[in-house]
Amino acid sequence: MRKKVFGRHLSRGRKAREALFRSLIRALVLNGKIVTTKAKAKAIVPLAESLVVSAKEGSIASRRRVLAALANDREVTDILFSRVAPAFTKRTGGFTKIILLPPRRGDAAEIVTLEWVEKIVIAEPKKEEKTKKEEKKTTKTKKTASKSKTK
Repeated sequence: MRKKVFGRHLSRGRKAREALFRSLIRALVLNGKIVTTKAKAKAIVPLAESLVVSAKEGSIASRRRVLAALANDREVTDILFSRVAPAFTKRTGGFTKIILLPPRRGDAAEIVTLEWVEKIVIAEPKKEEKTKKEEKKTTKTKKTASKSKTK
């Protein structure tokens, strides 16, 4: 019986499949593009597009809907509402594109890049530069008693 399955099974149970979709969408929002198999990319495109449509709506109800779909991931939801949705104000659909890559060497799986159609700049946290190189502290260890005891 096909209960709670619309779309692709991807050889997983329901909870594993939903977790996979959530993590792929999270990676897409945080990084702007992901490299994955063709089947996984085609499976998450409708989910990603529906989240962008909800984010474009901008209401509290739509924010809660997106939060529920992403398992209360506030970081991704904030990026989706503040950076991704404003980039697609003139578009009504077709927010993602799939670019074919050469097949994977190990199993010849079809690999693709899934990315946003528009360029979305996500501000990355600045890394603090170290002015001085930290010297490694060396500690002297006491030599233990002789290893071999004579009897």
